[in-house]
Amino acid sequence: MYDMGTRERALSLVAQGRSLNSVSKETGVSRAAIRSWQIRIEPLDRNRAWPCPRCCDTPEGPSDPAAYAYLLGLYLGDGCISHLRRGVYFLRIACADAWPGLIDACAEAMQILRPANKVFRVQRQGCQYVTCYSKHWPCLFPQHGPGKKHERTIALEPWQQTAVEAHPWEFVRGLIHSDGCRITNWTTRLVAGERKRYEYPRYFFTNKSTDIVRLFIEALDSVGVDWKQANSRNISVARKASVALMDAHVGPKY
Repeated sequence: MYDMGTRERALSLVAQGRSLNSVSKETGVSRAAIRSWQIRIEPLDRNRAWPCPRCCDTPEGPSDPAAYAYLLGLYLGDGCISHLRRGVYFLRIACADAWPGLIDACAEAMQILRPANKVFRVQRQGCQYVTCYSKHWPCLFPQHGPGKKHERTIALEPWQQTAVEAHPWEFVRGLIHSDGCRITNWTTRLVAGERKRYEYPRYFFTNKSTDIVRLFIEALDSVGVDWKQANSRNISVARKASVALMDAHVGPKY
């Protein structure tokens, strides 16, 4: 939990026209948390029940579609929903220990969506499972079902598609943070009789599900990122302008 002074300072920087990225880097507060404070700055009372937007008399989309789009990307890559007992489920996202910032971002997005439920982290060898119990996870992630994701159809509901279309970069970030990476490739060229080494960055995304790969490609198309498909499960972004776009909105894992 952040104190009120931290919240007010972050919001004052945003009010000056600063981007969420720059405010996040200066304050050490995640973009997801800052977005949630723009809706409500006061700390939430965790003792009260928190309604599910999908279980209302008139079902709605999530209250924070940007946080939802990010968590949806993480869930499609490295997440699962399991039934515990008496209608209670737990959402679990596997995050590598090598990326502590990613673990924090995942936990914060999960907390924003279910603010009255405790989010906790379970340490395993080389990774942490970011986990939260709620009977509403199947409502929020209707892709939940028996079997592996790549062995069944994965399609977004209209309200999910609306959230992704409104915040495609957050969706791309979630997918890259789960099943993608930013690497530096190199090659050699003969220049004036001398062989020189050149390095260039590129992004990769890999998933066994052709449906999830398609969702990733559609999101890239919507934000103007050029990509190439090496095979049914591998997508590469290597063109300089597109890598620059990805760096501005996604960046390497941290």
